[in-house]
Amino acid sequence: MNYSYPIDETWSQQEIVDVVNFFTLIERAYEKNVRRDDILAVYRRFKQIVPSKSEEKQLFAAFTKASGYAPYPVVKQARNTEEKNIRM
Repeated sequence: MNYSYPIDETWSQQEIVDVVNFFTLIERAYEKNVRRDDILAVYRRFKQIVPSKSEEKQLFAAFTKASGYAPYPVVKQARNTEEKNIRM
């Protein structure tokens, strides 16, 4: 991994940790698999930190550009399936 996560300097240390955890699980969904409930839980926390849809889209685009992994399809699959694990 030779890229950095998109973060906002105004976030608290805990908020930064929580956003990084979210992006880490997105990576894991592409590389291995991740529990559906874990994705939904970290996404709920992400939305508490980033309630704005436009800011979410900007962060998702920055992460996708840097990593090649798109967060939205992972979240969408987690919402729309009853499977226990998510793998992209």
